[in-house]
Amino acid sequence: MSEEKNQKRGEFIAVCSAKGGVGRTLLTVNLAVALCKKNIRISILDGDFQFGDVSLAMDLQSTFTIKDVIQEITRLDEYTLASYLSHHESGVKVLSAPDQPEYADLITEETLEKIIPLMLTQNEYTIADTGVGLNEKTLLLLEKADQILLVSNLEMATLKNTKAMLETLEKLELRDKVRLVVNRATMESVIQAADVPDILGEEEPIFIPNDFQISSQSLNIGIPFVMNQGKTELAKSVFKMAEQISSRREITMIKKKAPSFISRMFTKNRLKEETE
Repeated sequence: MSEEKNQKRGEFIAVCSAKGGVGRTLLTVNLAVALCKKNIRISILDGDFQFGDVSLAMDLQSTFTIKDVIQEITRLDEYTLASYLSHHESGVKVLSAPDQPEYADLITEETLEKIIPLMLTQNEYTIADTGVGLNEKTLLLLEKADQILLVSNLEMATLKNTKAMLETLEKLELRDKVRLVVNRATMESVIQAADVPDILGEEEPIFIPNDFQISSQSLNIGIPFVMNQGKTELAKSVFKMAEQISSRREITMIKKKAPSFISRMFTKNRLKEETE
Protein backbone atom coordinates (compact mmCIF):
# COMPACT_ATOMS: atom_id res chain seq x y z
CA MET A 1 0.00 0.00 0.00
CA SER A 2 1.41 3.40 -0.97
CA GLU A 3 2.38 6.09 1.53
CA GLU A 4 -0.47 8.29 0.25
CA LYS A 5 -3.05 5.61 0.93
CA ASN A 6 -1.66 5.07 4.44
CA GLN A 7 -1.69 8.75 5.29
CA LYS A 8 -4.44 9.92 7.60
CA ARG A 9 -5.93 13.35 7.34
CA GLY A 10 -7.87 15.85 9.36
CA GLU A 11 -11.48 16.81 8.83
CA PHE A 12 -12.60 19.47 6.37
CA ILE A 13 -15.46 21.77 7.38
CA ALA A 14 -17.07 24.24 4.99
CA VAL A 15 -19.03 27.17 6.42
CA CYS A 16 -21.45 28.61 3.89
CA SER A 17 -24.54 30.80 3.61
CA ALA A 18 -27.25 31.53 1.09
CA LYS A 19 -27.16 35.25 1.88
CA GLY A 20 -24.52 37.75 2.94
CA GLY A 21 -24.49 39.56 6.25
CA VAL A 22 -25.49 36.56 8.38
CA GLY A 23 -22.22 36.39 10.33
CA ARG A 24 -20.62 33.50 8.44
CA THR A 25 -17.03 34.77 8.62
CA LEU A 26 -17.28 35.80 12.26
CA LEU A 27 -18.63 32.37 13.21
CA THR A 28 -15.90 30.65 11.17
CA VAL A 29 -13.15 32.56 12.95
CA ASN A 30 -14.58 32.09 16.43
CA LEU A 31 -15.29 28.40 15.85
CA ALA A 32 -11.68 27.92 14.77
CA VAL A 33 -10.33 29.68 17.87
CA ALA A 34 -12.74 27.74 20.12
CA LEU A 35 -11.47 24.46 18.66
CA CYS A 36 -7.88 25.62 19.04
CA LYS A 37 -8.53 26.24 22.74
CA LYS A 38 -9.21 22.50 22.98
CA ASN A 39 -5.61 21.87 21.88
CA ILE A 40 -6.77 20.88 18.40
CA ARG A 41 -4.62 21.86 15.42
CA ILE A 42 -6.70 24.20 13.26
CA SER A 43 -6.27 26.03 9.99
CA ILE A 44 -8.65 28.28 8.07
CA LEU A 45 -8.92 28.46 4.30
CA ASP A 46 -10.48 31.77 3.28
CA GLY A 47 -12.65 30.37 0.51
CA ASP A 48 -14.31 33.66 -0.39
CA PHE A 49 -11.65 34.08 -3.04
CA GLN A 50 -12.87 37.48 -4.27
CA PHE A 51 -13.79 39.33 -1.08
CA GLY A 52 -12.53 37.24 1.83
CA ASP A 53 -12.47 38.89 5.26
CA VAL A 54 -10.92 36.22 7.50
CA SER A 55 -7.67 38.18 7.88
CA LEU A 56 -9.64 41.31 8.75
CA ALA A 57 -11.71 39.45 11.36
CA MET A 58 -8.49 38.22 13.00
CA ASP A 59 -6.46 41.43 12.53
CA LEU A 60 -3.87 39.57 10.48
CA GLN A 61 -1.53 41.39 8.13
CA SER A 62 -0.98 38.48 5.78
CA THR A 63 2.32 38.53 3.91
CA PHE A 64 1.16 35.76 1.59
CA THR A 65 -2.18 34.66 0.17
CA ILE A 66 -3.44 31.68 -1.78
CA LYS A 67 -2.32 33.52 -4.93
CA ASP A 68 1.31 33.02 -3.84
CA VAL A 69 0.65 29.34 -3.15
CA ILE A 70 -0.71 28.86 -6.66
CA GLN A 71 2.48 30.28 -8.13
CA GLU A 72 4.30 27.38 -6.41
CA ILE A 73 1.64 24.76 -7.15
CA THR A 74 3.76 22.44 -9.31
CA ARG A 75 6.32 21.92 -6.53
CA LEU A 76 4.02 22.40 -3.55
CA ASP A 77 4.33 20.10 -0.56
CA GLU A 78 3.02 20.36 3.00
CA TYR A 79 6.18 22.10 4.23
CA THR A 80 6.14 24.71 1.47
CA LEU A 81 2.44 25.31 2.03
CA ALA A 82 2.98 25.78 5.77
CA SER A 83 5.34 28.69 5.04
CA TYR A 84 2.51 30.58 3.33
CA LEU A 85 0.10 30.38 6.27
CA SER A 86 -0.37 33.34 8.59
CA HIS A 87 -0.17 32.53 12.30
CA HIS A 88 -2.71 34.03 14.67
CA GLU A 89 -1.88 34.48 18.36
CA SER A 90 -4.58 31.93 19.24
CA GLY A 91 -2.67 29.22 17.38
CA VAL A 92 -4.99 29.18 14.37
CA LYS A 93 -3.24 29.25 10.98
CA VAL A 94 -4.81 31.03 8.01
CA LEU A 95 -4.42 30.73 4.26
CA SER A 96 -5.71 34.13 3.22
CA ALA A 97 -7.79 35.01 0.18
CA PRO A 98 -6.16 37.06 -2.61
CA ASP A 99 -5.93 40.79 -1.95
CA GLN A 100 -7.45 41.61 -5.35
CA PRO A 101 -10.74 40.09 -6.62
CA GLU A 102 -9.39 39.34 -10.11
CA TYR A 103 -6.89 36.84 -8.69
CA ALA A 104 -9.80 34.54 -7.80
CA ASP A 105 -9.73 33.36 -11.42
CA LEU A 106 -6.35 31.73 -10.75
CA ILE A 107 -7.95 29.30 -8.32
CA THR A 108 -9.14 26.16 -10.08
CA GLU A 109 -10.43 22.76 -9.11
CA GLU A 110 -6.96 21.36 -9.79
CA THR A 111 -5.25 23.82 -7.44
CA LEU A 112 -7.77 23.14 -4.67
CA GLU A 113 -7.26 19.40 -5.19
CA LYS A 114 -3.61 20.00 -4.35
CA ILE A 115 -3.95 22.55 -1.55
CA ILE A 116 -6.75 21.11 0.59
CA PRO A 117 -5.27 17.63 1.17
CA LEU A 118 -1.96 19.22 2.15
CA MET A 119 -3.72 21.42 4.71
CA LEU A 120 -5.52 18.37 6.07
CA THR A 121 -2.29 16.44 6.62
CA GLN A 122 -1.05 19.17 8.99
CA ASN A 123 -4.23 19.86 10.93
CA GLU A 124 -6.97 18.01 12.76
CA TYR A 125 -9.44 20.44 11.22
CA THR A 126 -9.36 22.80 8.28
CA ILE A 127 -12.31 25.19 8.11
CA ALA A 128 -13.20 26.94 4.87
CA ASP A 129 -15.16 30.18 4.97
CA THR A 130 -16.87 30.08 1.58
CA GLY A 131 -18.37 32.80 -0.56
CA VAL A 132 -22.09 33.58 -0.53
CA GLY A 133 -24.38 31.22 -2.42
CA LEU A 134 -23.44 28.35 -4.69
CA ASN A 135 -20.86 29.51 -7.20
CA GLU A 136 -18.54 26.98 -8.80
CA LYS A 137 -15.70 27.30 -6.29
CA THR A 138 -18.03 27.18 -3.30
CA LEU A 139 -19.63 24.01 -4.66
CA LEU A 140 -16.20 22.42 -4.97
CA LEU A 141 -15.46 23.25 -1.34
CA LEU A 142 -18.82 21.88 -0.21
CA GLU A 143 -18.27 18.69 -2.13
CA LYS A 144 -14.87 18.13 -0.49
CA ALA A 145 -16.16 18.89 3.00
CA ASP A 146 -16.76 16.26 5.65
CA GLN A 147 -19.16 18.62 7.39
CA ILE A 148 -21.06 21.61 6.01
CA LEU A 149 -22.26 24.36 8.34
CA LEU A 150 -24.99 26.39 6.66
CA VAL A 151 -25.45 29.72 8.44
CA SER A 152 -28.82 31.46 8.45
CA ASN A 153 -30.80 33.81 10.67
CA LEU A 154 -34.47 34.59 11.35
CA GLU A 155 -35.00 37.10 8.54
CA MET A 156 -37.59 36.05 5.98
CA ALA A 157 -35.39 36.61 2.92
CA THR A 158 -32.52 34.67 4.48
CA LEU A 159 -34.75 31.74 5.39
CA LYS A 160 -36.21 31.68 1.87
CA ASN A 161 -32.77 31.55 0.30
CA THR A 162 -31.53 29.03 2.85
CA LYS A 163 -34.44 26.73 2.05
CA ALA A 164 -33.65 26.95 -1.67
CA MET A 165 -29.99 26.23 -0.96
CA LEU A 166 -30.89 23.17 1.12
CA GLU A 167 -33.06 21.89 -1.72
CA THR A 168 -30.18 22.32 -4.18
CA LEU A 169 -27.75 20.55 -1.86
CA GLU A 170 -30.25 17.71 -1.64
CA LYS A 171 -30.24 17.38 -5.43
CA LEU A 172 -26.44 17.38 -5.41
CA GLU A 173 -26.44 14.61 -2.78
CA LEU A 174 -24.68 16.83 -0.25
CA ARG A 175 -27.58 17.33 2.17
CA ASP A 176 -26.51 14.60 4.60
CA LYS A 177 -23.35 16.57 5.42
CA VAL A 178 -25.23 19.77 6.30
CA ARG A 179 -25.74 21.13 9.80
CA LEU A 180 -27.86 24.27 10.06
CA VAL A 181 -26.58 27.12 12.24
CA VAL A 182 -29.12 29.82 13.09
CA ASN A 183 -27.24 32.97 14.02
CA ARG A 184 -28.82 35.78 16.07
CA ALA A 185 -31.49 33.29 17.10
CA THR A 186 -32.80 35.53 19.90
CA MET A 187 -33.24 38.62 17.72
CA GLU A 188 -36.64 40.31 17.54
CA SER A 189 -38.40 38.84 14.54
CA VAL A 190 -41.82 37.80 13.31
CA ILE A 191 -40.32 34.33 12.93
CA GLN A 192 -39.14 32.66 16.13
CA ALA A 193 -36.23 30.28 16.51
CA ALA A 194 -38.67 27.51 17.41
CA ASP A 195 -40.26 27.86 13.96
CA VAL A 196 -37.03 27.16 12.05
CA PRO A 197 -37.04 23.33 12.25
CA ASP A 198 -40.45 23.20 10.56
CA ILE A 199 -39.64 25.91 8.01
CA LEU A 200 -36.34 24.39 6.89
CA GLY A 201 -36.87 20.74 7.72
CA GLU A 202 -33.90 20.63 10.10
CA GLU A 203 -34.59 18.77 13.33
CA GLU A 204 -31.68 20.02 15.45
CA PRO A 205 -30.28 23.37 14.32
CA ILE A 206 -27.44 24.95 16.24
CA PHE A 207 -28.72 28.21 17.74
CA ILE A 208 -26.37 31.15 18.31
CA PRO A 209 -27.87 33.98 20.43
CA ASN A 210 -28.07 37.57 19.30
CA ASP A 211 -25.45 39.98 20.62
CA PHE A 212 -24.95 42.55 17.91
CA GLN A 213 -22.74 44.82 20.03
CA ILE A 214 -20.16 42.13 20.83
CA SER A 215 -20.24 40.73 17.28
CA SER A 216 -19.79 44.14 15.69
CA GLN A 217 -17.00 45.11 18.07
CA SER A 218 -15.23 41.78 17.49
CA LEU A 219 -15.26 42.25 13.73
CA ASN A 220 -14.20 45.88 13.87
CA ILE A 221 -11.21 45.39 16.19
CA GLY A 222 -10.21 42.01 14.78
CA ILE A 223 -10.33 40.09 18.06
CA PRO A 224 -12.46 36.91 18.07
CA PHE A 225 -14.99 37.26 20.89
CA VAL A 226 -14.23 33.79 22.28
CA MET A 227 -10.83 35.23 23.26
CA ASN A 228 -11.86 38.36 25.16
CA GLN A 229 -15.59 37.80 25.81
CA GLY A 230 -15.46 34.13 26.74
CA LYS A 231 -18.06 34.32 29.52
CA THR A 232 -20.81 35.82 27.36
CA GLU A 233 -23.71 33.72 26.13
CA LEU A 234 -22.54 34.34 22.56
CA ALA A 235 -19.10 32.88 23.22
CA LYS A 236 -20.51 30.00 25.27
CA SER A 237 -22.73 29.00 22.35
CA VAL A 238 -19.70 28.86 20.03
CA PHE A 239 -17.74 26.78 22.55
CA LYS A 240 -20.72 24.42 22.68
CA MET A 241 -20.78 24.22 18.88
CA ALA A 242 -17.06 23.41 18.89
CA GLU A 243 -17.72 20.61 21.37
CA GLN A 244 -20.54 19.20 19.24
CA ILE A 245 -18.39 19.25 16.11
CA SER A 246 -15.27 17.77 17.68
CA SER A 247 -17.19 15.01 19.46
CA ARG A 248 -18.24 13.51 16.11
CA ARG A 249 -14.82 13.81 14.56
CA GLU A 250 -13.46 10.95 12.50
CA ILE A 251 -10.02 10.79 10.92
CA THR A 252 -10.30 9.35 7.44
CA MET A 253 -7.86 8.22 4.82
CA ILE A 254 -6.65 10.35 1.93
CA LYS A 255 -7.69 8.74 -1.30
CA LYS A 256 -8.34 9.87 -4.82
CA LYS A 257 -11.97 9.90 -5.86
CA ALA A 258 -13.56 9.54 -9.25
CA PRO A 259 -14.76 12.81 -10.80
CA SER A 260 -17.81 13.99 -8.91
CA PHE A 261 -21.18 14.98 -10.24
CA ILE A 262 -20.33 18.63 -9.58
CA SER A 263 -16.96 18.32 -11.29
CA ARG A 264 -18.51 16.62 -14.31
CA MET A 265 -21.26 19.24 -14.47
CA PHE A 266 -18.86 22.21 -14.59
CA THR A 267 -16.46 20.44 -16.95
CA LYS A 268 -19.33 19.81 -19.33
CA ASN A 269 -20.40 23.46 -19.13
CA ARG A 270 -16.86 24.71 -19.79
CA LEU A 271 -16.46 22.43 -22.80
CA LYS A 272 -19.78 23.62 -24.15
CA GLU A 273 -18.70 27.28 -23.79
CA GLU A 274 -15.38 26.59 -25.52
CA THR A 275 -17.06 25.01 -28.55
CA GLU A 276 -19.60 27.80 -29.00
